[in-house]
Amino acid sequence: MSSEPPPTAASASASASAPDELAADLSAATLSKKQQKKDARKAEKAEKAAQRQQQQQQPADAEDPFAANYGDVPVEEIQSKVISGRSWTKIGDLDADAAGRSVLIRGATQAIRPVSKKMAFVVLRQSMSTVQCVLVASADAGVSTQMVRFATALSKESIVDVEGVVSLPKEPLKATTQQVEIQVRKIYCINRAVPTLPINLEDAARSEAEFEKAEQAGEKLVRVGQDTRLNYRAIDLRTPANQAIFRIQCQVENKFREFLLSKDFVGIHTPKLISGSSEGGAAVFKLLYNGQPACLAQSPQLYKQMAICGGYERVFEVGPVFRAENSNTHRHLCEFVGLDAEMEIKEHYFEVCDIIDGLFVSIFKHLTENCKKELETINRQYPFEPLQYLEKTLKLTYEEGIQMLKEAGTEIEPMGDLNTEAEKKLGRLVKEKYGTDFFILYRYPLAVRPFYTMPCYDNPAYTNSFDVFIRGEEIISGAQRIHTPELLAKRATECGIDVSTISAYIESFSYGAPPHGGFGVGLERVVMLFCALNNIRKTSMFPRDPQRLVP
Repeated sequence: MSSEPPPTAASASASASAPDELAADLSAATLSKKQQKKDARKAEKAEKAAQRQQQQQQPADAEDPFAANYGDVPVEEIQSKVISGRSWTKIGDLDADAAGRSVLIRGATQAIRPVSKKMAFVVLRQSMSTVQCVLVASADAGVSTQMVRFATALSKESIVDVEGVVSLPKEPLKATTQQVEIQVRKIYCINRAVPTLPINLEDAARSEAEFEKAEQAGEKLVRVGQDTRLNYRAIDLRTPANQAIFRIQCQVENKFREFLLSKDFVGIHTPKLISGSSEGGAAVFKLLYNGQPACLAQSPQLYKQMAICGGYERVFEVGPVFRAENSNTHRHLCEFVGLDAEMEIKEHYFEVCDIIDGLFVSIFKHLTENCKKELETINRQYPFEPLQYLEKTLKLTYEEGIQMLKEAGTEIEPMGDLNTEAEKKLGRLVKEKYGTDFFILYRYPLAVRPFYTMPCYDNPAYTNSFDVFIRGEEIISGAQRIHTPELLAKRATECGIDVSTISAYIESFSYGAPPHGGFGVGLERVVMLFCALNNIRKTSMFPRDPQRLVP
């Protein structure tokens, strides 16, 4: 007989379930390798996310003896809390002469490159200048591995303060404008940018040549379109080319003021909100002003002339101009910066042309001689040929220009204005014949000029007017104005204008008005054409066209 006890109910149940458990174990053991890899990837991602979160958290002082040398600065510390008296250095001023000196700089994190747990590079940008900052974990330098991790966890375009010692690199640096490095001792984040930016600055700064080279190599680079750039203009403006473009624009405006002030012009400001009956035509922005019809001024023209009647002799203005034209072209805006001037004429309206000649030649010289860095920066992304101009600006009559076009096979309507295509072709013909991109075309037909333009003394079918061109595109329109009320009223009537709607303007010439003339030019168009850019929106910081009202 067997000495083993008979099986109990529990043991019988366990015996019965054994096959099921074995099946489950076999099932677990035979999970697909694909699922195992998937689970491993999930675990790896979770671990990396935890590491990133840990890196972004400032280590406690007890863990890192150098914790005070880095971290995120609390908002209350930068709410104008104190004036420390610390000395700041501009990144653009860092050069070999600064080697060995301790400096304090502020910039945006343009690039972050970890090398190891103990070393990393951070490129900081300020305006158009960049410098490479080096972090190396060292007790002597007060830099910990936690500090290196903090730096590498910063997001691009975050605003950062760095204290460190300037050093000279062993090899020339290709990725930065400054040929020095900063050996970092302290680094503080003033404001973190979002981890993922809507556009990448590196993409926005690429030239057409870079895209072509990448395509030839079978690579596909991200191209940032114009609308996308303008939608995120605050980021787009940070590209080197854009930084340069608007510094060039600033110089053009400054030289405009400076030159005219040196010629005894007086700067004035005219109203931009005017009576709805003051300007004719459909291209005005109409609105109500305390129940009265009003509009935004298309030009300071009438007020400049009234200032001359007021005895100012020579005046100029820099201010906004509004045109409600549905012109979706490369060179038109609904709002632009107008550079306008008006002056008394002693004998001939060429006196105005001479001012334009001296003004623009001085602007061109100034930009060429004093803005080389900016022009080179623009040229890297948007290559262009330097503007050619003469010391004494070329003047051609309208008839001479039309004859040049006819001889080249382009017919123009008799006594008609030049269209865009004709202007560009004339620009090419003038450059080929006279070697200049900048010239004046004068004595336009009466039919294509405003009612207040003075007719020619020898042929009233023509006028004492002119246009000025850069690279085959018009930038200036100007003329001698009619200064007698009788002739002014007659011309207005001939042009279909109700004289009663401009009575205040006409009356201003009834009190004694000297012969005078003037001109107007768009600042954005001057910069666009000087730098041979293909679209005026590149030279308007926040452009307004028929389709855009924001940002």
